Amino acid sequence: MVKRFGFGKAERLCSRNVIQVLFTEGQSFVKYPLRVSFIKLPAEMSAPPVQVLISVTKKRFKRANKRNLLKRKIREAYRLNKHILTDVMEEQGDKLAVAFIYLPSEVMDFADIEKGMIKALHKVVDKVILHKNKGHE
Repeated sequence: MVKRFGFGKAERLCSRNVIQVLFTEGQSFVKYPLRVSFIKLPAEMSAPPVQVLISVTKKRFKRANKRNLLKRKIREAYRLNKHILTDVMEEQGDKLAVAFIYLPSEVMDFADIEKGMIKALHKVVDKVILHKNKGHE
């Protein structure tokens, strides 16, 4: 399968309704430095296999430049490693909405954020596959 490293507008989670459902009914876990929430979407939706929301809280980072820097680092870590998740979702024909929320109150370097992102993506895959297997038993 060809790896695609882009991160276009369609892959960003913008729908208020989906975001609301994601945070009220979705599953979540922490893989430091990220809290990850995710929920399966109806397969009929005309969306890419995975839509992503990235958030850095204003409460921890008052200055917008630091929030933007962290969001750029998280976005880049996701963009380079998204194939871990998107390949599985395409294979299963499912759709997923995922939110990544940055937790620490200090700016971490890219290598640490990427390590956490890879662990988080693997855990999402495990939980999605586990959930799928439970449904077939």
